[in-house]
Amino acid sequence: MTEAANFDRLARAYRWMETLTFGPLLMRMRCAMLSEIHDCRRALVLGDGDGRFTARLLETNPGISIDAVDASAAMLTELRCNAGPHAERVHTHLADAREWQPPRTDYDLIVTHFFLDCLTGEEVHALAARLRETCVPGARWVVSEFAVPHGWFGAVIAQPLVALLYRTFGLLTGLRVRRLPDHRSALEKAGFKPADETKRLHGLLVSELWRLQNL
Repeated sequence: MTEAANFDRLARAYRWMETLTFGPLLMRMRCAMLSEIHDCRRALVLGDGDGRFTARLLETNPGISIDAVDASAAMLTELRCNAGPHAERVHTHLADAREWQPPRTDYDLIVTHFFLDCLTGEEVHALAARLRETCVPGARWVVSEFAVPHGWFGAVIAQPLVALLYRTFGLLTGLRVRRLPDHRSALEKAGFKPADETKRLHGLLVSELWRLQNL
């Protein structure tokens, strides 16, 4: 397992970098499934960066409590700040999610927004299998990710753009991963089934809702 990427230096600038490149689209993808998780009560949020989604989740779901995991201390500081008056319902954990052991086995929601693309395919499979054991039956997993769709747009636009993003974040954070993992097969193998999906930019951006089935 490689050393975790260091996002500390990007913490304060992350929102503006995102806005300059994709405008409001990434945040819209993060929030696309909010109406589907309004009744969740115990959430595990991995790698939410500066925590803008976590803040929205706390605002729209007053009954939820959250365990937020990130390998960047600076990002967790931003997350707690953005949580504002709801910060008491967030427990932050400074850890590498690939090794972190969840303290609970009753999560009804897992959230990974633009996080799984920082892992290899093998790491996503291992993570999904481990987190499945921390969830109650029917738990939901919300994923937002980049994707390379089939056809000319994928070959001419999406693939070069994703490669550029990987090279850029590799230089800025030390991220070693260079291609998108197959997170769908990992979630399916762990017992989750697709329930809903939203796409933007011809499929370059996807937001997915998965549900844990009884095995």
